Amino acid sequence: MNTLIKLEIVRTLRNKKFMFFSVLYPAALYLLIAGGASTTEIVKGTHLTLPLLMMVSMASFGAITAVLMGNSERIAKEREKGWVRQLRLTALPGRGYVTAKVASAAVVSLPSILVVFAVAAAVKNVRMDAAWQWFALTGAIWAGSIVFAALGVAVGYLATGDAVRPITMIIYFGLSILGGLWMPTSTFPKWLQNIAEWVPTHAYAGLGQAIEQGGAPHMKDVSILVAYLVLFAGAAAWLYRKDTRKA
Repeated sequence: MNTLIKLEIVRTLRNKKFMFFSVLYPAALYLLIAGGASTTEIVKGTHLTLPLLMMVSMASFGAITAVLMGNSERIAKEREKGWVRQLRLTALPGRGYVTAKVASAAVVSLPSILVVFAVAAAVKNVRMDAAWQWFALTGAIWAGSIVFAALGVAVGYLATGDAVRPITMIIYFGLSILGGLWMPTSTFPKWLQNIAEWVPTHAYAGLGQAIEQGGAPHMKDVSILVAYLVLFAGAAAWLYRKDTRKA
C-alpha cells in the first residue's frame, strides 16, 4: 500500500495542469477578489476585513480543488480503463486504493493553502495577532478537506468517465458559491443565507474564520462537517462495495 501511495503522490505532482488549478488558481482568485480591497474596512455581517475573509475562503477553495476534483476524475477514469479491477487481483486491500487517492490529494492541498497564505501576507500585508493562529488555520483547513476527499471518492465511484467532470464541476462550483467561498454570504438574500448555513463549505470556511478572530471553531460548524463526513464516507464505502460486486 505504501508503494501505491508514493506512486499516486508522484503522479499528482507531475500533473502540471492539476497543480496549476490546485495551487496557483486559488491564489490568483484571491488577488482578483481581494487585491484592491481595503485592509481596514470590516465586511458587513463579519468581524473581518475582506483580505482576511477571502484568505480563508480561497485557501479552503484550493484544498477542495485538490481533494474533490483530483479524486473524482481519477477514480472514475481508472475504473473505466480497468486499472481498479487489476488492482483487485493483487494483495492490495480495497481501502488501500482509496487511502492512496486521499493521501496524494492531501499532499497537493497543503501547498495550495500555504501559497494563498503567502500571497495574502505579501500583497495585502495580512497579519495575525499570534503565531499559533497561522498553524491552527493551516491544520484546520487541511484536516477539514478530508470531508471533501470522501465526497470525491463517492463521486468517482458513482459517475462514469465521461460524466464525472460535469457532475464534479456542478458540485464543485455549487458548493463553493453557496458556501460563501467566492463572496461573503452576508451579501445573499436572507432565505439563501439560511440555506448556506447548512452547506459543508460554509462550515468549512467557518473553521478558519473563527481562528482568525482569535477563538476556537464553533461547535455547530464542526458538527456539520462531521455529519457530512459520515454521510460522504458512508456513500463512498457503499458505492465501492457495489462497484466491487459488479466486477
